[in-house]
Amino acid sequence: MIAQSVITCPKCSAAKLETMPTDACQFFYECSGYGVLLRPKSGDCCVFCSYGDVPCPPIQDARSGGGVKACSGQSESGCQSV
Repeated sequence: MIAQSVITCPKCSAAKLETMPTDACQFFYECSGYGVLLRPKSGDCCVFCSYGDVPCPPIQDARSGGGVKACSGQSESGCQSV
């Protein structure tokens, strides 16, 4: 499992390597460039899935058949916000 992702702001293109939470979805991220508050795109569970170069750990686990439900942005998915 990859624990870090480069998250890139779609507004100003600022990019930063961040460590992703392993047991939760991150719904908000403040851009290090202009301070824009990023939120997941429609259909994505978190900002890493929307703007990162690596999807979040719960999605990675689901794709590898790890038995953990994939995030869907809904409470029944097993993911919690951070």
